[in-house]
Amino acid sequence: MADDAPDLVPRPPAGVERTQRPRPAPGTRTAKEIRNDIVREREELGKSVEALRGRVGELTDWRRQVREHKRELAIGAAVVGFAVGGFLALRRR
Repeated sequence: MADDAPDLVPRPPAGVERTQRPRPAPGTRTAKEIRNDIVREREELGKSVEALRGRVGELTDWRRQVREHKRELAIGAAVVGFAVGGFLALRRR
């Protein structure tokens, strides 16, 4: 696989570390080992979901986004204002 190829393996959300455990050969685990693995995976999934909820909350908080990007918003508003003003000036001629 080339170094510039996209990473197709999903990465865990920030703050959650995914540990890769070696997989035993099929049919070699006991029922107790399988139950323990299921419990462990559920716990990991719960942590991942909570981290994802937090990240989604951060990204969708528009008030915070406005606070953090005031300069960019002001520049964008000025550009739109000039464009609309120029368009209206051309239409009046």
